[in-house]
Amino acid sequence: MGKEIKGIKGFKFAARAAGIKKPGKLDLALIYSEVPARCAGVFTANKVVAAPVVVTAPRIKGGTCQAVLVNSGNANACTGEQGLKDALRCGELAARVLGVSEDVVAVSSTGVIGAPLPMERLEKHVPLLAGMLEAGGAKGVAEAIMTTDSFAKLSDSRGSDYSILGLAKGAGMIHPDMATMLGFALTDARVEEKFLGEALRRCVDRSFNSITVDGDTSTNDMVLLLANGMAGGPEICGGTAAAEDFEKRLGAVLLDLAKMIVRDGEGATKLVTIQIRGAASAVQARQAARSVATSSLVKTAFFGEDANWGRIIAAVGYSGADVDPDRVDIRFGDVPVARQGLGTGKELEEQATRVLQQAEFTVTVDLNLGDGEAAYYTSDLTYDYIKINADYRT
Repeated sequence: MGKEIKGIKGFKFAARAAGIKKPGKLDLALIYSEVPARCAGVFTANKVVAAPVVVTAPRIKGGTCQAVLVNSGNANACTGEQGLKDALRCGELAARVLGVSEDVVAVSSTGVIGAPLPMERLEKHVPLLAGMLEAGGAKGVAEAIMTTDSFAKLSDSRGSDYSILGLAKGAGMIHPDMATMLGFALTDARVEEKFLGEALRRCVDRSFNSITVDGDTSTNDMVLLLANGMAGGPEICGGTAAAEDFEKRLGAVLLDLAKMIVRDGEGATKLVTIQIRGAASAVQARQAARSVATSSLVKTAFFGEDANWGRIIAAVGYSGADVDPDRVDIRFGDVPVARQGLGTGKELEEQATRVLQQAEFTVTVDLNLGDGEAAYYTSDLTYDYIKINADYRT
């Protein structure tokens, strides 16, 4: 399902099997910009933070990044002082072979929590990545960062002036804030540093922070945005038409990736958009949407293809948003199942059941109280989710 992606100016990619996961599986990757790139990042809100995030976050705040080293199969989280030393050492290995400062190397990991990194393998394989760098290697990187993912996740937006490329991984431990586990966005546009960070945060809120699979937020989540300016166009500054266009294109790429993550949710069979309209405010709309999207009862009903709108109105009711139950309308696709808080009858419910049999559909809840709107993206909750996670380490 991952798209075949062409190169992007000034960025090169490499991936190899280092034996961190199963033998022969790609599990170590490098993203490299030929010139130092302006950067921005958004990181996990979990108070248990993995060593790579501890190392990378302050480096990204420095405003410049030239390389991202990523491994899968091991999160390097809850590994103590040694884990921090190992994360620093990985960055040092990459910096040395690339001939750049350690301060411009971001490190990222995903996989099992609580196990030390196999440093003897990383000592051997990280230096080999530099000789493998190629402009067309993005798909290999997307494959190398996968854990329980079933497909590589890539998306791009290409115009006459510049391009944006996005890569992400995630299928479990998906929930704001953040909810991507790992995401990397690259552009050859020249972008003002302040606007770069602002645009990323807004786009993440509408994409990776608006999805849920299982309600768990990872210790390792990060989204990085690198802009190397090698397309050669004028600088994109906040408050301009060019900035508006850039943010729109970046948002489309990140939302595409976010939906791929939900579609690939562990055991998931459906991608469901929860659309809240008519809330008293946008904040309250988001509260209501999140409540519906994270409800285990709602998600299991989606799996069972049961048009149980009562679970949806209940989730809205306990969300904290203002609700008048006598004004709530609910639709599954285009089929109204509740008007002014009352069911519309068996015939329409049967039509709604056919909507739920689709792989992708939208549930719209109109509170009829104001102009607030929000969308969340969720999956169904299935037997396979339990199977996958019951023996994840073995």
